[in-house]
Amino acid sequence: MTDRQPWHGVLVANPLSLDAELNVDYDAYAGHVAWLAEAGCDGITPNGSLGEYQTLTEGERARLISTAVSAAPPGFAVIPAVGAYGAREAVRWTEQAAELGAPAVMALPPNAYRADVRSVLDHYRAIAAVGLPVIAYNNPLDTKVDLTPELLANLHGDGLIVGVKEFAGDPRRAYAIRELSPGLDVLIGSDDTVLEVALAGAKGWVSGYTSAFPRSCIALYHAAISLDLDTAMPLYSALHPLLRWDSRTEFVQAIKLSMDIVGLRGGPTRPPRVRLSDQQEAEIRRLTESALASGMQ
Repeated sequence: MTDRQPWHGVLVANPLSLDAELNVDYDAYAGHVAWLAEAGCDGITPNGSLGEYQTLTEGERARLISTAVSAAPPGFAVIPAVGAYGAREAVRWTEQAAELGAPAVMALPPNAYRADVRSVLDHYRAIAAVGLPVIAYNNPLDTKVDLTPELLANLHGDGLIVGVKEFAGDPRRAYAIRELSPGLDVLIGSDDTVLEVALAGAKGWVSGYTSAFPRSCIALYHAAISLDLDTAMPLYSALHPLLRWDSRTEFVQAIKLSMDIVGLRGGPTRPPRVRLSDQQEAEIRRLTESALASGMQ
């Protein structure tokens, strides 16, 4: 018997593959999904922030999920992100995920404005009614809605969520969540807190930089949750200068550039994102090449 769930382990918030004209390259996207699975990742969370979901048409967004499901080998979880301005749209994406056999979805709170507690509860109630397990995504930096440990406890107590991707950047929250909701799975959301939140009992890592360095990130995660600091600390030290970019405004451009440097297909981003400045690009290039030189892969 095991309590392992599809949202446990290393899940990759995989990026959007675009060609030079900024059209979605579905073949390249499918190839990256298959490559991440081959590298040992446990799943992906497509159409999230790193996936530039806000810039997608409805048709593109739907096709990306079906492409991911088709490219995923058995046992590799595809957990779509269903973030939307309101519940009606989020429910549509959750229904699509259910139709395609997804084991769960990851849902931001409503983000058309700074929603109040009643709006947040109503939002997750509507999504949960579709019938799939729901992982809340707490990103108060971008959504201006903070899923506090107390609010998460209410959502979990009402049976609306099974886990939370915690991106508040404060590892102390993991302890408060565990105390208030012992059965709620905490997933590491910010790459640069992976060690700290893993030590607090995380069940998974929804990661960005794993798109470029999957094997080293997987090794870091498993060492951290096993409390093997002798293995985890050298990996964390080597990767952390890059992992910090996951919490910066230019995280999508940075991760895609690192992918290009290591020989993968990162490529451009869609507006409103613009290319990195020359200084930023030089810094990402230096850090990525340093990580490669230290054996990260």
